[in-house]
Amino acid sequence: MTSANFHVSRHPLVQDKIARLRDKKTPQSEFRRLVTELGMLLGYEAMAGLRVRPETVKTPLANAECMRVAHPLVFVTILRAGLSMTDGLMQIEPEARFAHIGIYRNENNFEPVRYYARFPDNMAEHTVIVADPMLATGGSASEALNIVKSKGAKNIVFACIIAAKPGVRKVHQDHPEVPIYAGAVDEILNEKGYIVPGLGDAGDRMFGTV
Repeated sequence: MTSANFHVSRHPLVQDKIARLRDKKTPQSEFRRLVTELGMLLGYEAMAGLRVRPETVKTPLANAECMRVAHPLVFVTILRAGLSMTDGLMQIEPEARFAHIGIYRNENNFEPVRYYARFPDNMAEHTVIVADPMLATGGSASEALNIVKSKGAKNIVFACIIAAKPGVRKVHQDHPEVPIYAGAVDEILNEKGYIVPGLGDAGDRMFGTV
């Protein structure tokens, strides 16, 4: 699958950590830590295209012509599995603001059901990173992006750890301008809408509710 708006990480550390996430023997505490670390690494890649502005900074010796990030950041967590991922994002940009979206998937028809949304003001002035470990059917991701856009956001990036090709197609169909950054891409979904081979239910493995 190739697209100018779909980026799969080739970083060795990303691939190593994903291998450990996929392993069913990985304990809960390590799983949660790996998701946080992948949030940092994938966030670094997803923010490579941030707009910058020139600024003169006075060092102890002289003035230096530097570049600063032009727009403030908002990290959007899709509850609940996205929590550790945005913990990682916060570690690389602690001044960012946060938004939270609660969505669950109806197990009968796979349609997203929204139950919570909380956002900072002035979303149009921010660059927005939406984070969720798994992009499976794409329904919840697409609905989350609809909600983010309804708050006025215009410059949006989606970051995930594992994407399934059907989910990528769904998001690009509904939101063709939103770039997707993923750690790995899998081919198919099973009859329950889970990514195969995937890693199981990320939220359950992260919080011990398997």
